[in-house]
Amino acid sequence: MKKNKILWVDDEIEFLQPHILFLQEKGYQVDTATNADDALDMIQKQHYDLILLDETMPGKDGLTALGEIKNHNPALPVIMITKNEEETLMEEAIGAHIDDYLTKPVNPSQILLAAKKILETRHISQKKITRDYAQELNKITMQLMSPLEPEDWVEIYLKLTQWDIQLDEVGDRDLREVIYNQRRECNVEFGKYIEKHYQHWVNSGERPTLSVDVVKQYVYPELEAGKKVVLVIIDCLRLDQWFTLEKYFYDYYHIQRDYYFSILPTATPFSRNAIFSGLFPSEIEKRYPDLWAKGEDDDYSRNRYENQLLFDQLRLLGIRLKTEPRYSKVLNVEEARQVERNLESFLTTPIFSLVINFVDILAHSRSDLPILKEIAPDESSYRSLTRSWFEHSPVHTIFQKLASMNVTVIVTTDHGSIRCLRGTKVLGDRETSTNLRYKYGRNLKVDPKHALIIKNPLDFKLPRRNFNVNYIIAKEDYYFVYPTNYHKYLAYYRDSFQHGGISLEEMILPIVKLQPKSI
Repeated sequence: MKKNKILWVDDEIEFLQPHILFLQEKGYQVDTATNADDALDMIQKQHYDLILLDETMPGKDGLTALGEIKNHNPALPVIMITKNEEETLMEEAIGAHIDDYLTKPVNPSQILLAAKKILETRHISQKKITRDYAQELNKITMQLMSPLEPEDWVEIYLKLTQWDIQLDEVGDRDLREVIYNQRRECNVEFGKYIEKHYQHWVNSGERPTLSVDVVKQYVYPELEAGKKVVLVIIDCLRLDQWFTLEKYFYDYYHIQRDYYFSILPTATPFSRNAIFSGLFPSEIEKRYPDLWAKGEDDDYSRNRYENQLLFDQLRLLGIRLKTEPRYSKVLNVEEARQVERNLESFLTTPIFSLVINFVDILAHSRSDLPILKEIAPDESSYRSLTRSWFEHSPVHTIFQKLASMNVTVIVTTDHGSIRCLRGTKVLGDRETSTNLRYKYGRNLKVDPKHALIIKNPLDFKLPRRNFNVNYIIAKEDYYFVYPTNYHKYLAYYRDSFQHGGISLEEMILPIVKLQPKSI
């Protein structure tokens, strides 16, 4: 590995020879200068990885030199070393963007530690992640060979997600490829697991927490205890995206995170209605037949009753509200600003539901806008784009304002999404639905290795619509393509984020309880 090159600037450099020899023994190349002007001349003529800069020197002092160093190369790390312990000086140096601050006398180990922290953190982290992941890789492989329970799948997906996010910091492409392949292998086994167990889940009480249980398990207890609740559903938010947002809540909230499984299909008309109603889709069809009226196949029409569904569910759970709960759906920045401005008026009832559609819109737009694919070509950049949106969005401000109010905030999502990289042919008639990860229609045909085939919808508590309808739900990262113009649409939708199918990314979801620290 290339030696890191350090320039040590101190007017008493002769007294620091033991320190310099120690650094050289540890593999660093060290040049020296006894005044700021010589140091600045050296920095302009050759490359250095780190500057050790004395604060008090004859002529140009360290703070003045620091400003000129940063003007020349803002990214060049500088450690300031000084005898002066005055707080104002430290603040001034920190304001000038030093990377570390040491007070004389310093010993060689202090210097070494400070240099390693700046110069080798990335390399050390990468080595540690590689070593630790190799151990976890073996554990996950062994787990996949054993009988698994729902909580085991949550644990596996949690590990994979955390490793993936850690790699954002070290940028090891080879290791990221290993994790991607591991996740694909896990999704193969997860698809088999869901195919084997899901029907039993929806027809018995022996099941993990599903979409239909969210309000009963997380919202109802808070209302029953007399607390005011804000239920926030960020449509299409994956677990990894939540992790990138969670840091924005640390200063304002106590955070309690849990997980649940989305029902199938993992698409808004099914999963979000299940949250608000506490009912499976076939039960919704029976109780609210207009919801599944023929010809209404878009998310908006199928989810226009969400507030009424929640009102009815709470009434059946024993929560008697004098009026319907307050509800708002945010589709753009202006609507988010309106909620922000009128937040107090939305909290006049015991529960306020807020649906935020940005992440879902982002996923759909990425398929249609080449520029978005360039900005977010993979999961890592997709997370980054989500984080950037949230940081500068009025939604962030809404959460900050809620932290000053006496409310419990429950944050979750209705489903996740998966980056689809493999197409599979499907046959169906003209009445077949258009979704890429799930379809319903008559006589649908698809490779059973790539999809769950449901011949009797009621067995899976799905709407019948008519007596001949059946469903297919894609597994892993497959998406459905018709034989007509097959290669055109195969290429068009490849590498797009889709939802509706069976995968860890779509089904295992965060549900977070936020308690304001200020209350």
